Amino acid sequence: MQHISLGTKIKSTIQLALPIVIGQLGVMLMGLADTVQVGQMESLAAESLGASGMAGSIFFTIAIIGLICLQITSPMISKSVAEENPVECGNLLRASIRVALLLSVITILLIGIIGWNYDLFQQSEVNKQLTLPYLALIAISVIPTFLFAAFKSFTDGLKRTRVAMNVTIIALVLNVIGNHICINGLGPIPAMGLFGAGISTLVCRIFMAASLGMYIWKSPSFSTYLSRHGSEHHTWILEKNILTVGIPAGFQGFFEIATFGMAVVMMGWISSTAQAAHIVAINMASLTYMMATGIAAAGGIHVGTDIGEKNRSGIYVSGNAALLLSIIFMGICAIIMFTLKPWLVRGYTQEAEVIAIAVQLVTWGAIFQLFDGIQAVSLGLLRGLQDVKIPTAITVFSYWGVGIPLSYLLGIYGDFGAVGIWIGLTCSLICSATLLSWRFYSLTKVIDFNSLKVED
Repeated sequence: MQHISLGTKIKSTIQLALPIVIGQLGVMLMGLADTVQVGQMESLAAESLGASGMAGSIFFTIAIIGLICLQITSPMISKSVAEENPVECGNLLRASIRVALLLSVITILLIGIIGWNYDLFQQSEVNKQLTLPYLALIAISVIPTFLFAAFKSFTDGLKRTRVAMNVTIIALVLNVIGNHICINGLGPIPAMGLFGAGISTLVCRIFMAASLGMYIWKSPSFSTYLSRHGSEHHTWILEKNILTVGIPAGFQGFFEIATFGMAVVMMGWISSTAQAAHIVAINMASLTYMMATGIAAAGGIHVGTDIGEKNRSGIYVSGNAALLLSIIFMGICAIIMFTLKPWLVRGYTQEAEVIAIAVQLVTWGAIFQLFDGIQAVSLGLLRGLQDVKIPTAITVFSYWGVGIPLSYLLGIYGDFGAVGIWIGLTCSLICSATLLSWRFYSLTKVIDFNSLKVED
């Protein structure tokens, strides 16, 4: 078996990760565009920022389960390619589409239930009036978002990562233009504020799913994988496999996103200004985090290939390359955020009170960048190993056993305010990064390639 050096693997990971990073940013950057463009409105800017943050937190807290569940098919597909089984790749695509539709219905229902009981979050009446219509629009966008995720996992697993990247770039440009028109109005189109941003985002997500799906089925380069000849699977066998591995993996993301969503709620308990500042700072951190998940996805795909080739040393090299890249990248992001924080914050809003708090929060955001990248990549590598149960327990402990209690103790009960909440979030990421990276290296030593199980 050919040994691949760390340098070669790093280069390969970069080539695979860069398009994935841009693709991963697709959903996130649309929310970012909404936030930035809403924050520049002449009236209700701070209130709309808080509302977009609440809606976005609810959306991603629930939708992250399905999104990560669908991502789990990428290493499964790369494993099938390594085993020279192209028909299985097409089977996995069709299975993931059915899973996407199933999870879409469940996700929309859950978001609807939360919206119906929005008063439980104890937000202001203005926040409620702005949040709920916007939330309804992005809830509908779950369907195209999940379908795009299923298509993207297929092309990523085949290491054709530029396909989804190109679709995403076009959609982002269209979303910025659509936001400008729908938020501010143009000609016969009235100014709709935050609701207009939701309309633009929904249309662009539909475009993303339709474009990538049509490309896959029309392109001759995918015809070998889409053939049904030789398929021996019974109905829902692969769907069950995806859900069995994907749902626990999805809950890893759920507990993390729910932690940051709870932080938005706690910021609202402090003030609408603190909440708006938190939205600004967390958008910066989320942007770099999504880039780290691109590296994580590339690492997981490489690990899936190594499993298909039964190459234990290759798993180590793949893990080392992905983690090293994450440390370097997130370290650079931390320096940029810390050095340029006043200018970065002003790119979101011009309100002095919001800027003052956001600058303090970005300082802590720069600190936790490194640990956020390590834990994100470690999770991606563990998903490549199809190890999800213990990592889920680790995320629950880190975020809800460490992060939330500390955030409440320091930020709400104590005197640290908004900064105290971010200190708690930083501690949760340090805990998660330490335990998850240890888990990956420990399990790689004992993985059973024949059964794809790990000896605990």
